[in-house]
Amino acid sequence: MNPDATTRLPRASREPVKINYMSPKVGTLGALRKEVDGGRVPRRAVKNEIRENLIRKLRANEPLFPGIVGYDESVVPQIVNAILSRHNFILLGLRGQAKTRILRALTSLLDEALPVVPGCEIHDDPLAPLCAACRRRIADAGDDLPIEWLPRDARYVEKLATPDVTIADMIGDLDPIKAARASLQLSDEMTMHYGLVPRANRGIFAINELPDLAGKIQVGLFNILQEGDVQIKGYPVRLPLDLLMVFSANPEDYTARGKIITPLKDRIGSEIRTHYPVSRHHAMQITKQEAWTARDGVELQLMVPEFVREVVEEVAFQARQDQKIDKRSGVSQRLPISLLENVVSNAERRALATSEPIAVPRVTDIYAALPAITGKFELEYEGELKGADNVARELIRTSVGNVFNGWYPTADLRQVTEWFDLGGTLQVDDSLSASELLARTAAVQGLQDLAREARLGKKPSDPMLAAGVDFVLEGLYAQRKISRSEEGQFQSAEQVKRAPRVAQEPLAEREIPNLGNKKKYYN
Repeated sequence: MNPDATTRLPRASREPVKINYMSPKVGTLGALRKEVDGGRVPRRAVKNEIRENLIRKLRANEPLFPGIVGYDESVVPQIVNAILSRHNFILLGLRGQAKTRILRALTSLLDEALPVVPGCEIHDDPLAPLCAACRRRIADAGDDLPIEWLPRDARYVEKLATPDVTIADMIGDLDPIKAARASLQLSDEMTMHYGLVPRANRGIFAINELPDLAGKIQVGLFNILQEGDVQIKGYPVRLPLDLLMVFSANPEDYTARGKIITPLKDRIGSEIRTHYPVSRHHAMQITKQEAWTARDGVELQLMVPEFVREVVEEVAFQARQDQKIDKRSGVSQRLPISLLENVVSNAERRALATSEPIAVPRVTDIYAALPAITGKFELEYEGELKGADNVARELIRTSVGNVFNGWYPTADLRQVTEWFDLGGTLQVDDSLSASELLARTAAVQGLQDLAREARLGKKPSDPMLAAGVDFVLEGLYAQRKISRSEEGQFQSAEQVKRAPRVAQEPLAEREIPNLGNKKKYYN
């Protein structure tokens, strides 16, 4: 069956098909034939199947890609257009842009189950088998041949492209051992060992990082994309496969000359660009969804202040525009996910050490979570000179300053900064209990009042109030209104030291050098 053939289906097939797949009525080939003839079981090419299920979801206003945030107005419409066009398509984007998750979510557009010949490696259609073994079984058993129902998740095959992938891995090869055991010629179809592509027949085949495939493997994909068939080892045995092929790649590798051959690009129907979250709100939604913050097995109540979540996300946004970080490799959305998990763990460790019933992360905990940041970006030459830890600390400080400006745009901070200007100092670190931190900062006039303005609730607990106090201190430090030593001591802002001004003699009193016979000019 040609996967690109246009078929007009009866109106009944456009509605959701509800079948009891364990029913003995559809357990044999004869029963299946009757169900298909009666229009109760749909039979169509996989691209048409995905297209029709997509149309049904669009009409019902059902979510197409649950868990994918921020792509509703950009990426998702382009994917919908590609599927409606029955295109093979590729997702181009940097790391951490949900490319693989989107590809795996395509299985939700497949039917719940698919009738196949039992034990067939390429999931043959019982009504139109491709391989010789299935044709022989059907000829022997006829309508009494039992059939199996393949669930939708088993119809998705994924391969990470690497330079060592061979044609045998992707397409297949001839198996001399199978030929010897069955006394068959090597040219016999029964001696074939199928690769990943034929095993994805009647389903979705995904290749991640497509440009990493060797050139000859890319050539091997030509016929599949254009004609829908494969040829193994040069023997005249062709398998007209029914496939939706999807790919992912880094845009720089995909567009680089020599990385991917032009004829293969020409055969990919749609090229869709992904992107990082465009707003902090979308980024926070993703991190809240993905980060493991609901800790089990510990009798601790966890409360993450909103400003801590914002600072965590802002670190990723700042990293993506920092000149010391390589933009070509990108800064994955996994950075804020891992960072928030480490921040929560640091708060959990402090609560356990100080016997507090509530674990509340502070901005100080973000500085303690540097290991979750430094491994998530690659540095330019300037960044290498500075060092990953120092770059990460600068990112955190800038992020805290931006978020603090948003939370306290018009607040009067002079009362707090004057306390430090008069010689006051505070020794604070991430291991202090909430009660100890509040006791040390009680002497700073207006500090705790400012902390209460950070939407902590009407009667905030001590750990929550301590997090607010820490936020104000770190915000003032980020804005350089106070300073902080490496040991965690807050004090007055460092004054910019200027070079002493050297007094100069008046021009009239200077000695004029003797220029010989030349004229002397005075201004």
